[in-house]
Amino acid sequence: MEKTKITKKEYFNAIIEIATENGRQDIVDFATHEIELLNKKASYKGQTKVQEANEQIKNVIVATLTELARFVTITELQTANEELAQLSNQKISALLKQLVDTGIINKQVDKKKAYFGM
Repeated sequence: MEKTKITKKEYFNAIIEIATENGRQDIVDFATHEIELLNKKASYKGQTKVQEANEQIKNVIVATLTELARFVTITELQTANEELAQLSNQKISALLKQLVDTGIINKQVDKKKAYFGM
């Protein structure tokens, strides 16, 4: 026996069907409005403050790598830029991974050491 979770949208659609059969336009209007609110909530894709800050840091990383014009380690990247020196290696590593995954920068591994560049 399968358990399937019924969503709010499905409930409201069922309410609309029943209300339509019984001629209750006020309930149909209410349920339709609630579905619109659910759709609006689901479509909101704004960035959090942390995500916006991370985008700024990524821009600094890309600018610094472009300026250096060679493959460097995270530590070398931090020494090349004061703003990046304030951040932890782990934070920069996570942001570099995102940039590599999107294809903005390149990664090379030599003797278990990672180098990043444009």
